[in-house]
Amino acid sequence: MANTSNMRQKTITLGIAMHKPYPVPRASIYLPIHVGAALNPDVLSHIQGDNTGDNISTLNPYFCELTALYWLWKNNDSDYKGLVHYRRYFATNNFFKRHSHNRFERILEKTELDQILVQHPIVLPKKRHYVIETIHSHYAHTMYASQLNITEQVLQDIAPEYVAAWRSLMRQRSAHIFNMMIMDREHFDAYCAWLFPILFELTSRLDPNQYDAFHARYPGRISEMLLNVWIMHKGIHVGQQPTTFTECINWWNKGTSFLKAKFFKQKYTGSF
Repeated sequence: MANTSNMRQKTITLGIAMHKPYPVPRASIYLPIHVGAALNPDVLSHIQGDNTGDNISTLNPYFCELTALYWLWKNNDSDYKGLVHYRRYFATNNFFKRHSHNRFERILEKTELDQILVQHPIVLPKKRHYVIETIHSHYAHTMYASQLNITEQVLQDIAPEYVAAWRSLMRQRSAHIFNMMIMDREHFDAYCAWLFPILFELTSRLDPNQYDAFHARYPGRISEMLLNVWIMHKGIHVGQQPTTFTECINWWNKGTSFLKAKFFKQKYTGSF
């Protein structure tokens, strides 16, 4: 007799971190999640909030989309779980759809994702290459280097086996960013169980409230690097997918801000 557990179709839930009304894909694998729902309950009252069950919704001003990640970890038991953003998604590999004028047609759908997950238990965005900056220097120029220093101290104290990977990443010129991932439940839950204690300890040593609202979101940015560190230390071979943005990107503004940070020490003051 066939093993019915192997025949069961794998369930997939990709949380869409949202803080305001915005069009979302209709595909069943996507679950819009209102981040910071405990602080602004009426903004998106018609979708799943990150303030139910075991949650850290009130930390959203600092943890950003990670409050949705935490909610998925604690309150969802799909076979595969992941996180995307209301304007940024994993993109299809289909050439014609990738170049569609309808930006929502460029978004990865379940049929294609099923095939990808057969080969890779973890899927991350393709790496961003900084070329003229290391991961450390780019962050130090655009944000605050002290946040990196204290993160390394936290790792030394509570996860010392990851320090070598952290130092290696700091010297590199490329990384997976955006806090986007798709993982089987075992890896997803293991990653979250590792990540959040580090971030809680980090914020206990470096109070986000000492910064303005933009820079107070540093735990979310640090976690982008920690995902790379976790993958590197584990030696996991990951699948990489392109990403797509549902709005036009002002590349001039983005590029000039990058160069001003590099050469004139002008820190970022807002998102692009």
